[in-house]
Amino acid sequence: MKSVIVGTAGHIDHGKTALVRALTGIDTDRLQEEKRRGITIELGFAHLELDGPQGPMRLGFVDVPGHERFVHTMLAGVGGIDLVILVVSAQESVKPQTREHFDICRLLKVPRGLVVLTKCDLVDEVTLQVVRMEVADLVRGSFLDAERTPMIAVSARTGQGLDELKRELARLAAETVQKDSRAAFRLPIDRVFTVKGFGTVVTGTLISGTVGIEQEVELLPPARRLRVRGIQVHGRSCKVANAGQRTAVNLAGIAQDEITRGMMLTSVDLLHPAERIDVRLSLLESAPELRTGSPVHLSLYTAERVARVRLYGGDPLLPGRTAWAQLRSVEPLPCAPGDRFIVRQFSPVMTIGGGQVVDVRPALRSKVATRIETLEELGCGEDVRHLKALVVRRGRYGLRRQEAVHETGWTIDRVQDAADRLEKARVILRFGDLLIQEAAFESTTRWILHAVKEFTTANPLSGGISRQELAARSGLERVLFAAAVEALLGRRRIEITDELLHLPDRRVTLRDEEAASRQQIKDAFVSAGIRVPALKDVLAGLPIDQDRARKIVTLLMREKILLKVGEELVFHRDTLAALRRQVSEMKVSSPHMDVARFKDVFGLSRKYAIPLLEYLDREGVTRRAGDERIIL
Repeated sequence: MKSVIVGTAGHIDHGKTALVRALTGIDTDRLQEEKRRGITIELGFAHLELDGPQGPMRLGFVDVPGHERFVHTMLAGVGGIDLVILVVSAQESVKPQTREHFDICRLLKVPRGLVVLTKCDLVDEVTLQVVRMEVADLVRGSFLDAERTPMIAVSARTGQGLDELKRELARLAAETVQKDSRAAFRLPIDRVFTVKGFGTVVTGTLISGTVGIEQEVELLPPARRLRVRGIQVHGRSCKVANAGQRTAVNLAGIAQDEITRGMMLTSVDLLHPAERIDVRLSLLESAPELRTGSPVHLSLYTAERVARVRLYGGDPLLPGRTAWAQLRSVEPLPCAPGDRFIVRQFSPVMTIGGGQVVDVRPALRSKVATRIETLEELGCGEDVRHLKALVVRRGRYGLRRQEAVHETGWTIDRVQDAADRLEKARVILRFGDLLIQEAAFESTTRWILHAVKEFTTANPLSGGISRQELAARSGLERVLFAAAVEALLGRRRIEITDELLHLPDRRVTLRDEEAASRQQIKDAFVSAGIRVPALKDVLAGLPIDQDRARKIVTLLMREKILLKVGEELVFHRDTLAALRRQVSEMKVSSPHMDVARFKDVFGLSRKYAIPLLEYLDREGVTRRAGDERIIL
């Protein structure tokens, strides 16, 4: 059954609640104060089933307050509606909240609706016609224009016009595009309460996706994972709720006072609430001009925040104009590109404009022209261009698919589909789940090549920069760094030796004093034989500084002229080769050798004996068996 959400709008005491009750039989004023004062204070909900051209439909009604003090509550109710009933009393005609609610619906781009003139039984025909003309002037040129949308006169008391209203609601509901149940799950919370024996329940209009019993969901903000215990749609228990339905969700493991209106339930790891959002902002004709730095009340679905405005490309924003801007919220806001919002003047509080979220992770530092260019692409409405703009913005660092999910609010499948098309068009490259523009990948390879050259110039005694060190310096994702290095190796722009990256023609050139020191180090270890001196003592006697001396030792080790056996012991390779031969020859007299025998044969202390025996084990000359070695 198709589900459509209908919202009411209009001035206080113009009969919105009475109209919903006449249509559905449900009194949406549930609070004692509402019944005592005769006004709606909180959001009210009702439902109605109608027969449409394509079959039965279920309409969920969101009844909103009309008093100017409760416009923030009205905003919490209209964010997810599919069509609106603008209610105007035939006794009072157009009033301030009639205009404000109408402006809000236009700014939120509510796609369909109709005008209902209530209390028509209390006025004569002339008065009714005057009201019709006044309302027609208000809505002319809008989605409620009287030439395209009916204006129905009704009486909730006598029932006049209700049948015609139901027929028009059925027609409009049939034309309404169903919300996408295949999209990621998002439920802005507009009400929280506790049911005895069940626990915490939240309600809202399911704006996209589906939710099922036992599903893991995420509460934002802050990010907290919860389990769905039960679901109701329009008061009926069900296993799954779909996009476009008024939904109540029973949550396990959380208390009522831990949830407030304005939070949102989503698919797990879908959104990261944002404190800065880039938007397309429009001011009403009746609004005052808006300057950078101005505080505003920001309303998005059921959330309300205080934010400051930063205008791009011009200051101030004049009435009736549209501009790119950034809204900086004092608290994180769960939202996604495409979401509509309303801004109200900070003081005195009144609706001044609204717009659409375009970017939920704007670059911290970028030129205004570059930022606007990116926003034009992100706001174009095309998945491929949107994803490309996100990938391009990340430059040589690339964009992970899950990061794309966070920045778009799309499902991973939707991201993947756009990525496939970009890859097929050779616009981007893909390495694992990392996406990068082809030009940016080439920039990455150039950066790595430059870094290798720069290290070579700064370290003339080095055989190259270690792969691990360069990866850390780059700040690149591991898969991207590996791909860039492989590309350079394949083109023979760099080479790798013992995990050191270097240029193909890399040769270590020593100055005279460095060459002399190299020879002095070699001679010291050759002449010492197996009883080698401490390395620090050898280096202390060199004519060069200690930093260069250590680099020469590293060079000798890389050339395998010197070999490190223990933490403090370095030997010449010829000395160790002679040791291996001598130990092998000892097998003739006995294949068994303990530490004492080894020390006696070679005249060594334990300081030398133990590391050398462990070296012989590693080289496969001996094998340890308890306290002895077996000569192999």
